[in-house]
Amino acid sequence: MHLYGKSKVVLALWFSTLSVSLAQTESGKTYAEKLGYPQGKKVVIFHVDDAGMSYESNHGTFQAMDKGVASSCSVMMPCPWAGTFLQTSKEKPAMDIGLHLVLTSEWKTYRWEPLAGPLLVPGLIDPEGSFWPSVAQVVEHANAEEVYIELKAQIDRALNLGISPTHLDSHMGTLFASPEFLETYIRLGLEYQIPVMFPGGNNKLITADLQEPVINQLKKEGKYQDGMTLPTPDLLIGAQDMGKKIWELGLPVLDDLHKNSGDWRPDKESFTQQELTQYKIGKFKEILTQMEPGLAMIIVHCSENTENFQRFSGSGKSRQADLEAMLSTDLKHFIEDEGIVLTTWREVMERRRNRK
Repeated sequence: MHLYGKSKVVLALWFSTLSVSLAQTESGKTYAEKLGYPQGKKVVIFHVDDAGMSYESNHGTFQAMDKGVASSCSVMMPCPWAGTFLQTSKEKPAMDIGLHLVLTSEWKTYRWEPLAGPLLVPGLIDPEGSFWPSVAQVVEHANAEEVYIELKAQIDRALNLGISPTHLDSHMGTLFASPEFLETYIRLGLEYQIPVMFPGGNNKLITADLQEPVINQLKKEGKYQDGMTLPTPDLLIGAQDMGKKIWELGLPVLDDLHKNSGDWRPDKESFTQQELTQYKIGKFKEILTQMEPGLAMIIVHCSENTENFQRFSGSGKSRQADLEAMLSTDLKHFIEDEGIVLTTWREVMERRRNRK
């Protein structure tokens, strides 16, 4: 039996023990409260994705965390600038760094490859020898054992470089695209005792994120009505039950998640960088106001929009605006005035270890 198969059996045995323990879980409390935060408090991780992707991504991440409200980040281990990011981060031992687990390589002119190599994970490799560009292609061509092997290689590379990841999350949400991939993701968190990003609480913000394309399509077709009830997004069916399982297995769980800031832009044909930044600051305030009490992770992408970055990505203007929003004193003062608590994955895991 492969190591993957053995681990799968172990996970199944763990899950089978939960029928009694779940009944004993504190009911009616947010995960933030279960972690010891005050009742009714909004607790937020402003999280910078895509560190290690480029020089600009590294520099933007360090700025957002050193001088701004961003409190956590995650690095893409297969990318060329990951090693440099981790080497520099050793000068900042308190920095909250997780792994942005990678199974896709989405840019046309800038690609990266699996760390495990083509012989061990052939299903993860496209005709160019890189990861597949889309999530759907990964699901079509790869199996869960290959995903397990590759993600272990990414985690082990970080550990071998002397970094202890504070959490795991998923680039482009690929690990949430199939039940087998999701199971593999959770299993690796349990094996390494590293928290996994998983929204298992009220999920107000992530539900709105996932329903937004549906609403836009209905509006386009003239079928949308204010207040109409939409079905639960497929990705969130069973999420609360899975969150309870992850909690009972000793890892922290998010009450909510927001991921769509990359799609934010003013409703006008053209806008300046400053206008986009101010628009995003306003939108972050809206999100913080709309979120329910609990532990939420808000994802941002912070990069400098240089000529080099523009050569491979059209997202530079948005990422620059995210960076400037994280550095905004206006947003910082809003967070302070609203009594919102900023935290890190390291603190969250420490609190989880101290809870029964």
